[in-house]
Amino acid sequence: MKNTHLNSLEQQVTATLQEGDIIFISIDAFLYKQVAKGTGSWSSHVGFAIKEDNQWMVIESKVPFVCKTPLRKFLSRTCKGEVMVRRLQQPLSSLEIDKLKHSAEKLSATLPTTLYHLGFDFDSDRQFCSKFVHLVYKDALGIELGKAQTLEQLLEENPQASVRFWRCWFLGFIPWKRKTLTPASQIEDSQLNTIFCTV
Repeated sequence: MKNTHLNSLEQQVTATLQEGDIIFISIDAFLYKQVAKGTGSWSSHVGFAIKEDNQWMVIESKVPFVCKTPLRKFLSRTCKGEVMVRRLQQPLSSLEIDKLKHSAEKLSATLPTTLYHLGFDFDSDRQFCSKFVHLVYKDALGIELGKAQTLEQLLEENPQASVRFWRCWFLGFIPWKRKTLTPASQIEDSQLNTIFCTV
């Protein structure tokens, strides 16, 4: 993305952003494009916003581990400027925001919990982007964002998905009963309102 476009996008997002907002992007890489296609969505990645030393950061689970990323760097990874910001319907108090930060720190404090799971296994000790957001909000606020479902259910609901790709990804055998949770299910979650969207 050109600097002028990134500058404009960063300014627009920052103007609307509040701590605890969930930010969806579309990563321009083959695996992530297949994730988006397989879930019937444009988005393949998600994190949530906090402020540190008066700077906007995004806490995210990405390869290889959970980290805090400056907002500008996070936005620079999206394809064609595709971004969506969603927010809980009930405004968060400063105490609730502190709880989110504490839960994120707790979940990313030790290995293997912090490591990224390229098999997107919801029941694993390891993380992936949408699972991390789900667990942080559940632990801090008792709110479950998105819907866990088996790979079999996910692919049945999305016939446009490339089963051939996923069979190759899982070395010949798709673990059909494995539970996962997608950014798409969080985009569709009625507990969230869309605050900003370029898609």
